[in-house]
Amino acid sequence: MSYAKDLIVPPGKKVKLKDIDPGYHGTHESSDKALPDLQHYMEKIKALQYTMYAERGHSLLIVLQGIDAAGKDGVCRHVIDAMNPQGCSVVGFKQPSAEEQAHDFLWRIHPHTPARGRTAIFNRSHYEDVLVVRVHKLAPEPVWSKHYEQINAFESLLTHNNTTILKFFLYISKDEQLARFKQRLDDPSRQWKISESDYTERAYWDDYISAYEDMLERCSTEKAPWYVIPSNHKWFRNLAVSQIMSEAMEKMDMKMPKPTVDLAHIRKAYHKAEKE
Repeated sequence: MSYAKDLIVPPGKKVKLKDIDPGYHGTHESSDKALPDLQHYMEKIKALQYTMYAERGHSLLIVLQGIDAAGKDGVCRHVIDAMNPQGCSVVGFKQPSAEEQAHDFLWRIHPHTPARGRTAIFNRSHYEDVLVVRVHKLAPEPVWSKHYEQINAFESLLTHNNTTILKFFLYISKDEQLARFKQRLDDPSRQWKISESDYTERAYWDDYISAYEDMLERCSTEKAPWYVIPSNHKWFRNLAVSQIMSEAMEKMDMKMPKPTVDLAHIRKAYHKAEKE
C-alpha cells in the first residue's frame, strides 16, 4: 500500500488531529514484519540519492515538525543512515539569535536550503513562526498570521527551482509523549535531553494542536504537501517516511549524467599503462 496516499494532507483540507490515530501502523504488525520493506526503501533511497548527487539537476528538502519527543531526531538519524552524508545536511532551527531577529523570519532559513544534487533535512523549520511564536504570543496575530502566505510563496520559489519538498508532521499521543519523557529520565544515555520545558510545554498541548491543524490546512500545497505521520510506533514512522521519500525521489525521473571525457581515449591510455 502507498502510505503517501493515506497520510497526505490534500490542499485546503481541514485537519482534525483527534480523528487521526497516532498508533496507526498500516498493514504491518510489528517492527520485525516491517523490516524487509524498510530495508527495501532504504536501498532505493541510497541509489536515488547517488543519482541525484551525480545529476545535480534536482534537490530534496525534508521538513520535520512535531511536538516534543515526537521523533524528529530519530527520523534525522534514520534518513542519514540511507544517504551518503557528503550530499546531505541536517539543520536544527532553535530560538533565533539577535541578528536573525533583526531580519525577516525567512532570512535565516534560505541559506540552508539544498543546492542542486543535495538533500537538506530541517529539524524544526520556518514553521516555528506559526507554532511556538503563535502559542507563546511572541508576536501579535496580525504578524504571524501573514506568515502562512509568505511560507507558501517561499516554498513555491524553491519548487520552481527543482527542489522537491516533503513535509512530515510527526504525530504522537499525549500519553506516548509522557512515556518517552520517562524513558529519558530512566536512561542515563538519554538524560542529557531532559529539560524543564519538556513538562511545562505540556500545558500548551491543546494550543499546539490547534496551531498544527492550521499549519497543515493552510500550508499543504500540491507542490509542497504535508504528511501526518502516526509516530507512536517508531518503526512505522521510519517505514512511512522511507516509502514516501523513495516514491517522491523516483518521480524526479533522474538520469545519470553522460561522461564529460572521451572514454575511448581514456581506455587507450589505461591499456597503455597496463602494458608498461
